[in-house]
Amino acid sequence: MSSLPKVDIDQPLYDQSTYLNRAKHFLLLTNPLNLLASNAELERAKRIIQDYRAGKAVDVKTVEELYRYKYLYDSAFHPETGEKSIIIGRMSAQVPMNTLITGCMLSFYKTTPAVVFWQWVNQTFNAIVNYTNRSGATPIPTQQLVTSYVLATGGALTTALSLNRLVKNLHPLIGRFVPLAAVAAANMINVPMMRLQELKNGVVLLDENNNEMGVSKKAAIFGISAVVASRIAMATPGMTLTPVLINKLEAGGFLKRFPKASAPIQTLFCGFVLIFATPLGCAFFSQRAAVEVKSLEPEVQAAIKAKNPDIKTVWFNKGL
Repeated sequence: MSSLPKVDIDQPLYDQSTYLNRAKHFLLLTNPLNLLASNAELERAKRIIQDYRAGKAVDVKTVEELYRYKYLYDSAFHPETGEKSIIIGRMSAQVPMNTLITGCMLSFYKTTPAVVFWQWVNQTFNAIVNYTNRSGATPIPTQQLVTSYVLATGGALTTALSLNRLVKNLHPLIGRFVPLAAVAAANMINVPMMRLQELKNGVVLLDENNNEMGVSKKAAIFGISAVVASRIAMATPGMTLTPVLINKLEAGGFLKRFPKASAPIQTLFCGFVLIFATPLGCAFFSQRAAVEVKSLEPEVQAAIKAKNPDIKTVWFNKGL
């Protein structure tokens, strides 16, 4: 056993006050290689982090090694409930799953059956991700989950099919952007609906020492809005650059000679872009979000001031 210097393991390795450092943080958190960790490795990471938090000696030699275990732990366990997340719902699954789904949505967007199938697959995946990475520990009723899922999927399908009809006679490049519009619209429905419990009940607010200060519905709105913006930002580069690339390859005659290369090229290019777009999109906002007390509900402000009259800012887990 080794004696490590005391660090606040619940703070990210990099100071989250700058965009670059948040990008570094999310690059580690969304690393697809985390998916390869065995259950034994995940349980070891969990044990080390829990023992370190409890002030026990851990079999780790350096702070850097400790943080490697912390990022592995964070990649697989919910920060508030502590439960192990379903593997495809983890943020480390974003790149491989979105590579496949986005590539297929961009490749097969012309026929109604293909649009319906791939938008359904995408919204099913998004629903799992949104539930897995929600803020708060309160269980979501099954009826609410089903309602949210149906509304999100319906919104995506309605948007995609309606836009496909509108752009049918326009330049082919415009039609290739329909999947992005559908994904953006669906995120605006899917994220809030899958996290409706937070909007109804609020999220827990903490001070700088992680002491509970209150519960706020306004903070939930701030957090969910930030997640929607991040999700759209994550999807935009791959779903805008890929159509431009394919359009150029078609204009140059390459895809006329090798038509079967279209889907693999789109999928691989999406994967390459998503490796960078995923952490960069997440980094627009810190996961531990700050909110000024004066911007919260009057009753929440009063409750916080009663506990600490001098506090100006509180924090909450906005989810991912």
